[in-house]
Amino acid sequence: MSLSINTNTSSMVALETLNATQSQLSATENAVSTGKKVANASDGPASFGIASQMNGNISGQSAVNDGLSYASSVVSSTNTASNQILSVLAEIQNAVTSIGNNSGSTTSLSQINDEINGYLGQIDTIANGATTNGVNLLAGKTDPSLAITASSLQYVTGLQGSLATVTNFSANASVTADASLSVMLGLAKTGAAGTNTVTGTITTAGTLTETQLQAAISTIQAAITTMTNFTSQLGNNTKQIANLTTFGQSVTDNLTTGVGALTDADMSAESAKLTSLQTKQSLAIKSLSIANGQSQNILSLFQ
Repeated sequence: MSLSINTNTSSMVALETLNATQSQLSATENAVSTGKKVANASDGPASFGIASQMNGNISGQSAVNDGLSYASSVVSSTNTASNQILSVLAEIQNAVTSIGNNSGSTTSLSQINDEINGYLGQIDTIANGATTNGVNLLAGKTDPSLAITASSLQYVTGLQGSLATVTNFSANASVTADASLSVMLGLAKTGAAGTNTVTGTITTAGTLTETQLQAAISTIQAAITTMTNFTSQLGNNTKQIANLTTFGQSVTDNLTTGVGALTDADMSAESAKLTSLQTKQSLAIKSLSIANGQSQNILSLFQ
């Protein structure tokens, strides 16, 4: 092998090896420090592009999941209020039925009438109070004084932008819309506060017939049936939202796993690779030192 002071081939080869090792070592150190084998587009254009799209979907699904949580909260609040209203309606039915035992007393009938009017006030109070962030599914109309801004609930069900709607009580074809709940249930007269349609005619007459009692009981039973049907709709919506929430979380988990498979580094493999490259770096530096020292050997030929 010829010796030359102008061209040191061994030094060139050693330097190329050192540079290549240094580049690999830099990439490995970056993977170890970030925990990612693909931290930017230069590390893997295809993987980085796919992972970026999947990260966008993760953000979108997160928004969907948040919307489902909100919808669940609204429906749950409405369901709680509806069950409480059913309890009040049961109290009204008890009061209405007891009229038959007090038909001979005008005073008793008047007291029962006042009791029922009080129950109707409770129903409207509960309905108006079932408001979550401005959404109320029981109130018949939006009322700024009650901070009610929407009477139905719409939410996104998936990444593709599909929508679902939970309709309010007034959407029931058998009720009078845009009124208080007691009116929509057929228990009170529109625009006549404190006057119910259950015992109004009975107290006016001061006496009670079997037909009147049956009509009064039928009125409250119809209201209970209407309210029960609404709670059934709420139950169906609760199950739907729960299923969508479970599915949405699974979608998020799968997308997160997919991004990890594309971009996360195998830390055990990177650790072993780091040790190997550090050793190669030391050897490359030593080889370069030896190669550079060969030119000094030429001097011995002239001594």
